[in-house]
Amino acid sequence: MNEESSGGGPSVPGSQWYDADAGPLVRPYAMTGGRTRPGPSNVRFDLIALVVVDDDPPGPAEESLLGPEHRSLLALCRAETQSVAELSADADLPVGVVRVLLGDLLESGFVRVSRPVPPAQLPDERILREVIDGLRAL
Repeated sequence: MNEESSGGGPSVPGSQWYDADAGPLVRPYAMTGGRTRPGPSNVRFDLIALVVVDDDPPGPAEESLLGPEHRSLLALCRAETQSVAELSADADLPVGVVRVLLGDLLESGFVRVSRPVPPAQLPDERILREVIDGLRAL
């Protein structure tokens, strides 16, 4: 693999694992152990689902067994309740990776997830308009 790299010179052995601007590269599948689905229960996380640290999480001994990405997500959740999309942006990780890691944290009892209300369960817009009109009439 001694072809010229985009930098113009011959490629240095191991340089494909390092980006001069970004630093060392870790592939997403390495962070998730090759998994693409969150946990054995295959729970699905919407982008707007809210993640909060559980009221009674496992102890520090169990947390020390987590990977650095898991601990990073936990730290972000401890600071404030965040959506899956916000966690992905703040942790600078792809959404797919965050979903897998959150699945691990959920099954281990570190976090709770509030799923958004499905549109079918939201009140009908017509009813809401009638309520607003009724309040204005008062």
